[in-house]
Parts: sequence; C-alpha cells; structure tokens
Amino acid sequence: ILAKNDVMAISEGLKKIGIGGLTVFKVRGRGKNPGPEIHASKGSEIFVPQFTDKYRLEAIISDSQEDEVIGVIKKRGRVGKIFISQILRAIDIATDDEGEKTI
Repeated sequence: ILAKNDVMAISEGLKKIGIGGLTVFKVRGRGKNPGPEIHASKGSEIFVPQFTDKYRLEAIISDSQEDEVIGVIKKRGRVGKIFISQILRAIDIATDDEGEKTI
C-alpha cells in the first residue's frame, strides 16, 4: 500500500530487475494517522477526510526474487506497507501452463 508519488518509481525499479507484470489498484483507506486537512468554503471550514487515496501494487514473483523486489520497493518508496502472500496455484489460460512458467 503506497502513496501515488511512489508508484512510477517503484514500477521503473521493478522493470530494471526483470519484473514485467505489475497490477496497480487505486484504493481508499485509513491508517494510524489521519489524512491531511482540506480547507473548504474559502478557508473558513476545515475538513479531515475519513479515508485517503492510496495505491496497492501487486506483483506475482518467484520465491527467489522476493528479497530483491522488497529491496526495490523499500529503496524507491517513502512510506507504506509491504504484504507478502503465497499463491497456491497459477494457470495460464492461453497455454495451459502451470506454476512458475506462468509468471
């Protein structure tokens, strides 16, 4: 989960290490700290949004690439979270390949 400003830098970094597939989701959420105040009605009212815009990046990679990908994200991202999940099975619909061949 990242800020908008970090998405392109991370995408370019992942391309440089050979990660081709990347899916980006625009999401809304809230963390521990509230979002920035928005001044409305010509500055006379202050609104603190309940949720802020963030971006979720998803890349399916092999186990051997995990540390390198984490390094790129940490180097090029300023704030955010990295979550790692296992994929139980991957199937390429067009070729019927399974496993790491589909990545």
